[in-house]
Amino acid sequence: MKLKLYIFLLLLSTAVFSQQKQVETSIDTTKNKIGAEFKLTLKTVVSSKSKVVFPQLKNIGALEVIESYPIDTLKKNDQYELIKKYGLTQFDSGKYTIPSIKILIDKAPFLTDSLAVEVTNVKLDTLQQKMYEIKDITVVDNGLGDWWKYVLGILIILGIGAFVYWYIKKRQQKKIEEEVYKTPIEKATSLLNSLEKKELWQKGEIKEYYSELTDIARNYIEEAIQIPAMESTTSELIQGLKTASTKKKMSLSTETVENLERVLRQADLVKFAKSKPLEFEITEDRNKIQKAILTLDNAIPTEIPVEEEDLLLNEAQKQKQIQLQLKRKRNKRIITATATVVFLVTATTTYFIVTKGFNFVKDNVIGHPTKELLESDWVKSEYGNPGVLVETPKVLKRIDLTKTLPKEGLALVKEMQTFGYGSLIDNFSIMVSTLKYKQETQIDLAKSLEVTLKTIEAQGARNMIVKQEDFQTNEGITGIKGYGTFSNIDKNSKSSTKMYYEILLFTQDGGLQQIAIFHQEGDTYGNEIAERILNSVELKKASN
Repeated sequence: MKLKLYIFLLLLSTAVFSQQKQVETSIDTTKNKIGAEFKLTLKTVVSSKSKVVFPQLKNIGALEVIESYPIDTLKKNDQYELIKKYGLTQFDSGKYTIPSIKILIDKAPFLTDSLAVEVTNVKLDTLQQKMYEIKDITVVDNGLGDWWKYVLGILIILGIGAFVYWYIKKRQQKKIEEEVYKTPIEKATSLLNSLEKKELWQKGEIKEYYSELTDIARNYIEEAIQIPAMESTTSELIQGLKTASTKKKMSLSTETVENLERVLRQADLVKFAKSKPLEFEITEDRNKIQKAILTLDNAIPTEIPVEEEDLLLNEAQKQKQIQLQLKRKRNKRIITATATVVFLVTATTTYFIVTKGFNFVKDNVIGHPTKELLESDWVKSEYGNPGVLVETPKVLKRIDLTKTLPKEGLALVKEMQTFGYGSLIDNFSIMVSTLKYKQETQIDLAKSLEVTLKTIEAQGARNMIVKQEDFQTNEGITGIKGYGTFSNIDKNSKSSTKMYYEILLFTQDGGLQQIAIFHQEGDTYGNEIAERILNSVELKKASN
């Protein structure tokens, strides 16, 4: 909070706020019924050359302006008396303060006096009207009952179940499951048939087609002949194949090796040089790969025993398949466990929402800032001089404003102390201030309250509703209490929050004591905190 502005205005309001009385303020009545009109009259006497501007207002404090009357002008010698009237009303009973209004006379601001008014309820004539006993509360049957709550709970649970099923199914569809074949040639033949069924090149996906086609051939060579075909370039693969065929005594024709190399290089051009073969060329390349794989499989010596052939299988491929299966099982367990936890949490939350309401879940599961404050370990301490003894959920921190206030204001002050917790943008805040003057000063509590409210408005408060009443501590010390609501505007997000405030003001031996509490309107925990704080207030006499 802009405490600097607050203290400065407070000093001006109590000590140096006096100014030459240029505007007379009066009202036709200080006590009226709900909805009745108060006529606020402003008078000023100026020269014929002066320019006076009366503000056009929709509200004056908590009172609504129902009519702004035309300005009456009376000529007195070489001067003019200007009379401006406002018709005010209020539709809620209570004591209110009509705050000062700024009038511009030759562009210089002048403030009117603040006035206290009271709005009372309309009295009923109980002698002429027949009275009846108060009837019991009747529950209106709207035909819905509570069944909709259970239907809502069931729909939420079914929705969660459907989402979990869809999520698991989608995850399973995205995984490419690798089949385990008995022999490499069986796997290659099956993958070639599957590739043709996809019709990739017919759809224009030529690059993807050649990529899968050559991967099938490389996988077969790697598994059947045990050379690193997947990581090798085309030249390295062909050279490795020739070397392996010599060692294994494989009878490979030059045509078979050349056809395989031609297709691999064609695939390289498609993948890296954006080459686009014709349809008959694609068909020929596919047939060449299939023929090369069959030729290689037939060229592998058959005299190798089955047991030895099994030992020659790519151990890395086996391990890869084992790890893949383990990963699938682990993922399935994680998904199942997560889905179960989500289901249980959602079902439990839904049950409490249906049976106890959303606020119960929000406050006890999600958490509520003021609820945590209310349930914290409270501290009772004395602040300032004249001392204010008060119980709060958190210890108030001292705020030093002596270096930021104007020197002319500080010259009047003997001692000033301010303590606070939170700010207007928080869920809850409290401020305790005490002030002592060097010379005996008559303090107007109503005027001090008015300036405090103007300070709050300067910090972004809008649409402020003000009520005022007398307040007495448990020790019998009397002061005033201002309370009401306002809209707090966030300058960054432009959002609005409805706030409730309570301000206590006391004066003792020329000293001023103030307690200000702010929290969001409708916050039951904030109300309980404020009530507990106000009930704990004890005031000390000023010490020399």
